Amino acid sequence: MKTLAITLAMASALYGTTAAMAEIRIGATVSETGPAAFLGDPEAKTIRMMIDRINAAGGINGEKIALTLYDDGGDPNKARTFATRLVEDDEVLAIIGGTTTGTTMSIIPVAQDAEIPFISLAGAIEIIDPVKPFVFKTPHTDRMACQKIFTDLKARGIEGIGMISGTDGFGASMRKQCLEVAGAQGVKVLADESYGPSDADMTPQLTNIRNTNGVGAILNAGFGQGPSIVTRNYRQLAIDLPLYQSHGVASKGFIDLAGAAAAEGVRLPGTALLVPDLLTDGDPQKPVVTDYVAAYKTQYGEAPSTFGGYAHDAVAILADAVTRAGSAEPGAIRDALETTKDFPGTTGVVTMSPSDHLGFDLGAFRMLEIRDGRWTLVP
Repeated sequence: MKTLAITLAMASALYGTTAAMAEIRIGATVSETGPAAFLGDPEAKTIRMMIDRINAAGGINGEKIALTLYDDGGDPNKARTFATRLVEDDEVLAIIGGTTTGTTMSIIPVAQDAEIPFISLAGAIEIIDPVKPFVFKTPHTDRMACQKIFTDLKARGIEGIGMISGTDGFGASMRKQCLEVAGAQGVKVLADESYGPSDADMTPQLTNIRNTNGVGAILNAGFGQGPSIVTRNYRQLAIDLPLYQSHGVASKGFIDLAGAAAAEGVRLPGTALLVPDLLTDGDPQKPVVTDYVAAYKTQYGEAPSTFGGYAHDAVAILADAVTRAGSAEPGAIRDALETTKDFPGTTGVVTMSPSDHLGFDLGAFRMLEIRDGRWTLVP
């Protein structure tokens, strides 16, 4: 846990005179440790780094920025407790966090009841569909991931797939979304297997998929260690079918866990952050991505992950909203978030609206393939 202080100068719109400086407290609860630490650790590092960089540049509207950050360890109950503490004790005016779908869903009612803007770092579409007035998010949705993968499958002439999904919140949600959109995109799910969070061998499920007639590719909806095990088992079984993973494993850590040889040829939808050197000079995301990658490498001695990028965008979008709102009032910050327009982040170029609290479409995804232990762009 770490606390920094954030203050902003405010102008009184009601009286048209300069008001006394009011303190704005920004809160975060992420899974810095525990089973989701591979997601939450780069998020926490990024949030702290972003705060330090903005402060070093003069803060927001001339005032220093600050943060109260808690580590929920990936436990939804702790996330709810910390969110409540952020609202009631720390008196924050906005919250960033919810590393996983489970922790995010436990924070949402707290933020909604308190009418505090909340920017989630998790993937499930249920977070922002239906739209909730005070809830926003930065990662692509699982539904978008399914659509991007199915588009690539069709381009390869593949119409039948076998799915294997984690039973965790993310895996279950993505499985549901893929099953819902498969038919509309001309894809048939011919096999449907699953695995639990503690499973260490998925060869029986993969064997069932391989033996199912008509299956032309395998899609794993999951995150954490499960997908790396699936990938290793897939290679051990010498399955001669394309393997797709979700954006939930879009990091170098996945390649390291699965092994470069096992992961060779795996495709998944990812962000520009994974291929900074392959972006064209005219790409609006390139300056943001290259700056973030350079800063993170300088501070932490390693490249950032997609998940750190989600936190980068959350801090940047929130700082932009506070600047435009010119107010320390949560409702004004919420309104400014909802009017974010053409804002380039590491995940996409964001334009939000009252009906869209994510702010980008399928074009923000890049279809990636692992070659020689590195991410490459699929033409």
